[in-house]
Amino acid sequence: MSSPIIKIVNVQTKEEIERPMTKEEFDAFKLATYVNPQIAIDAERKAQARQALLDKLGITEEEARLLLG
Repeated sequence: MSSPIIKIVNVQTKEEIERPMTKEEFDAFKLATYVNPQIAIDAERKAQARQALLDKLGITEEEARLLLG
């Protein structure tokens, strides 16, 4: 499984930042999913569904953000 994406939203400026988890954040995430493996399963299914849709549309994630922005 690749590192999940973290989305940070500044509610005052509405600026959104998406980035992969750092190693430390990912280690903590994996520890949490050890306690509740459904978290990892749900995150992976969501990532797969998102990528399948992008592939079906023939666009990149950045292009999708431009369309939705």
